[in-house]
This record gives sequence, C-alpha cells and structure tokens, in this order.
Amino acid sequence: MLQEWIASALVPHVPWTKQQMVDLLEIPPQPQMGDVAFPCFTLAKTFKKSPADIAKELAAQFDGRDGIQAEAAGPYVNFRLDRKRYEQQIMDELTVSDQRPNLGKGEKVLIDMSSPNIAKPMGIGHLRSTMIGAALYNMYKLAGYDVASINHLGDWGTQFGKQIAAYKRWGNDEAIAANPIKESLKLYVQFHEEAPHDETLEPEARDWFRKLESGDEEAYRLWKYFVDVSLKEFQRMYDRLGVSFDYTLGESFYNDKMDAVVDQLRDQHLLEESEGALVVRLDEEGMPPCLIIKTDGTTIYPTRDLATALYRHDVLKGDKLLYVVGGEQRLHFQQVFAVLRRMGADWVDQCEHVPFGLMRFEGKKMSTRRGKIVYLEEVLDEAVARALQIIEEKNSSLEHKEEVAEAVGIGAIIFGDLKNNRLNEVDFSLEEALNFDGETGPYLQYTYARTQSVLSKGRAAGEPESGTAGPDQAVNGQLGDSGWELLKLLTRFPDQLKRGIQNNEPSVMARYALDVAQAFNHFYNKERIVTEDSSLREARLKLTELTGASLARTMHLLGLKTPQRM
Repeated sequence: MLQEWIASALVPHVPWTKQQMVDLLEIPPQPQMGDVAFPCFTLAKTFKKSPADIAKELAAQFDGRDGIQAEAAGPYVNFRLDRKRYEQQIMDELTVSDQRPNLGKGEKVLIDMSSPNIAKPMGIGHLRSTMIGAALYNMYKLAGYDVASINHLGDWGTQFGKQIAAYKRWGNDEAIAANPIKESLKLYVQFHEEAPHDETLEPEARDWFRKLESGDEEAYRLWKYFVDVSLKEFQRMYDRLGVSFDYTLGESFYNDKMDAVVDQLRDQHLLEESEGALVVRLDEEGMPPCLIIKTDGTTIYPTRDLATALYRHDVLKGDKLLYVVGGEQRLHFQQVFAVLRRMGADWVDQCEHVPFGLMRFEGKKMSTRRGKIVYLEEVLDEAVARALQIIEEKNSSLEHKEEVAEAVGIGAIIFGDLKNNRLNEVDFSLEEALNFDGETGPYLQYTYARTQSVLSKGRAAGEPESGTAGPDQAVNGQLGDSGWELLKLLTRFPDQLKRGIQNNEPSVMARYALDVAQAFNHFYNKERIVTEDSSLREARLKLTELTGASLARTMHLLGLKTPQRM
C-alpha cells in the first residue's frame, strides 16, 4: 500500500513502470529514517550520475504539498508520509480490503504432507511435515490458488514384511487389541533387536512382503488390519491439530500404476541392468543411478513416486506439485525429478521438494526402529495440562478454561515449530514453547485476547461529547509514534504472504505475527487507547480492531486458534 503510493509519486520522475519501482522500494531499518526508502543504485547507468547525486535530485522534487516529504540519505531517498493526511486513509483501506493478493489466479497446487507410516504411532517428528504443509495450504489458498492436500501414507514396502513376520513370531492378539499402535511398534522394534542375532528373520520378512505383493490372503488380511487401526489413530491426532486432507492416498494406491511406468521406461530405453537390478542412469546429472526394480523383482520408492507424480499431474490435474518431506530425502527427489525429465515430462519444473530440518526432542534424535520415539499425543496432552495449570494460576475464574487450555497448549506446539526457518533443525522444548512472554504461540494468543479486551472496554465507554484534543494528542496524528509504526506494519501483510509463498516458508508469517504482536503491545503501553477524547478513542480503537483482525488472520494461516479471553 505505502510502496504503491510512493511508486505512483515517483512515476513522473523515473523512466520506469510503477511495478518496477514497487519491487525496488524498501522499508527503512529504523523508523526515524522514514516510512519508505528508494535505492538509486540501478538508476546510475540510466542518468549517468552517482546514486547519491540522483537521490538529491529526486528528493528535491518533493516539497510535501502532496503529503509526501523526501530526504536524500547517501544513495537512498527516504520518504515520509504526512500522518494527519494518511492515518485515516490507511485505516479506511485496511477496513475494506481483505488483503488477499491474487497470486495464484486459480493455478492448482497439490501439497504432499504429513505422510506417516502405517503401524507406527505419530511422534513429535511427524509434526513438521504436517504443520508446515497445513500452513502452506492455507497460505496458497488465501493467495488465490486452487489447493489440495494429500496424505501420502506409508502403507506399503518391506517394513510390512517385517511387521507381519514379527506379529507371526511374537504377536499377542489380546495385547494388540488393547493398544494396537504401541503394540505394533513394540513388535517392529523387537524385530530390529532380534534380526542381528537371527539370520532367518530378514529372509522371512522379505518372503512376507513378496506374498503381500502377490495378493496372499493372510498377508493382505494382516496388512489391512494394521492400516485400519492406524488410520483411526491418525485421525484423532489430525482432529486435535485442526488438520484435514483432500486426498488420503497411500503408497498402495499406486500398486497397479507402476507397471505402466516401468514399461514406459523400458520403451524409452532408459532402463539398464545393474547387478541384477533395473536402474535409470543419471551420470549426466551428476547423480547415482535411480533404482527402479530391486534384484528380487520388487518395486521401490522411486518407482512409486514416479507413478505418483504422473497421477497427480495427469489425473488430479496439478499444475504445481509440492512435496513437504524431510531434507534427508533431497537426493531421492532429485533423482525422481531427473527421471521424469528423461521421460519427457516438461512439467517437472513445477515439481518441488520442500525440505525441512530434523526435529529433536531435548537434543535427542528419534528412531522408530529403536523405539526412541516421543509420542505426539503425549506431548499434546502435556502441553494442554501445563497450559491449564498456568490458566488456573493466572485466571482461575476464566470460562471454558479447558477449551482455552486445549487451544493454548496445542497452539504452543504448532507455533514452536513454525516460527523456525523450515531448513533449520529444531530442538523442541515444551517449557520454552509455553512461555507467555517469549516468541511463542501463547504470547500471540494472549496479545489477540488483549485486543478483544480493549475493544470490549472501548465499546463500554460509550460516546461522550467530543471536545478538543486531550493532552495525549500526538503532534503528527492521533495514533502516536507507536501507533503509526503499528499501522504501517499492518499494511505489509500481502507482501509477507507473497514472500512466504515464494519461499514456501511459513516462518515468514510466524515472524510477521510476532512483529505485529510486539508492535501492538508497545502501542498499548505507550498510548491511552480508551481515552476520554472520542476522536482519539475512535482512531485508536480502530487500530486495535485492525490489529486483532490481522493477528487472527495470520494465526489461522498457521493453525492457531484465537481465544477471546485468556
């Protein structure tokens, strides 16, 4: 908004389009430097002058009569807007605008996310793909894309041979019926503990998987049981996290679609034999061969992901395919995309692996094979219990406090992940995530509740007679310095959303939400909002209302709920 106004004012003086200048304009690092800055470096060649001289000449063109003042600062022109003229105009535009940049124009984006393995409990490590994917879904949708989320369940592969073999050896039907997921994990862990000492286990597992692939009735019955109980368990977790999917299509869905992929690779003379296996060589791309068929004749992940990509593009009509999968799978996706390109799929340029760093819990890496897993449900329960304890201590008379504790506890877990750059490793700390004073979900929720409390008090104050400006009247406008900085920040939502989408980075929106919350709390502490002067009160309450709406919109993008009271 501000950048567009300044760009319009620059058009008569610079031989560029308005959009070119909007793209160049910056926000000064310090408020005292101005509201918007224009760097003159790229004009040096056009005007054949130094950037500093160009900045002085441009600044001289603005005398403030149009509400815009300019000052040269080295190679920059720093612009200041007249607050008396622009405060109300900005608030009016924010009131009528939904701040939804139509970036997508209906382009269809398919997001592969969450994708837990069947017969394994959801651990805290599953949180990253699930919530990064859910946030990206919301961000793309708000920006005008046609979005669909896909839960690509790990419901096929050699691990099921191991699971069935372990069940056949040590399974207890009564124990499994009582706690199917944890008991299944126990059997899986036992398999990996026993395998180094029992050379018959691995061949037995491979044999069960071959039976499963060939349609053996007993193998299929056991596999279906593990799938069904797992889906039921997963759904409970997704419901608590507020996450849903447009498609739940496991790896098994593509079983009848892989032969066509293998046939196409063979017809295109891309398959080569290597030590009894079939591969696509990627020497020219500087990568190792992509394994398509293993030596025992069974399929493997790349085969399935080739079929998956083709289905999503050809049948689901995805224009852009995103894979929110851990960074350790980087080479795998590079190979799959390279093979697709060899197959003639020119749309592969719209396929993107969205990697993320490892999540540790108190410094420990998790492994389902070794049973080192921190159950997501236990973490959520603990977070909610601690949130309820804090509420009891601070506001024991709060209505619906159990419901608020659920929103705060789970919001703390979600935001504790999403505030981090997705490529960074996250060492999760429950104590840190629940801090009401830090850069946390509870801090955002508390700040939102504060805006609603202020609005409630403001409405209760009534409408006394308007007099002259009171002693807290700001020199440059009705909002004060802190209110002006907050108002400018609220205009930046569309730019932040655009940047978050361009980088597939939800942390952009998380940091923006923190900036807005911190700016509002500064405004709240510096200025009287519910003042006796009705003109000041009206303007400051309007800013409070806009702040609450901005916080709610951004928090909902990230998957956080917004309790009215805390």
